[in-house]
Amino acid sequence: MFKKNHVFASIALLALSTVALPNAASAEQWYFYVRNNSSAAIKQLLVSENGSSWGYFDIGSGVGVGAQAKMIWDSSTNNQGCSQLIKAVFSDGSESQPSRIDFCKNLDDPIVFQ
Repeated sequence: MFKKNHVFASIALLALSTVALPNAASAEQWYFYVRNNSSAAIKQLLVSENGSSWGYFDIGSGVGVGAQAKMIWDSSTNNQGCSQLIKAVFSDGSESQPSRIDFCKNLDDPIVFQ
């Protein structure tokens, strides 16, 4: 079973329109997609295995309204569990409700924030 190392995950933001670089992602990298269907930009993504201690992803300048982005888990998270809570923090200061996601399944189905 796939595990991740630390709750404090670090990822790289890759917009779907970004051209793949040589030697970029190996087949072993864990990733997921985020789609922003809300009316405000996503400025942070927070994850937690237990719901009380939250780590954040570095998503650069954020995920714009109507945009979709690919998120890559940092290899330092490889020993964490697949099931994690995720929530978004928006540019207007609001937060989404946490959703429990199995990050080892359906990697190409985006997590949609409303």
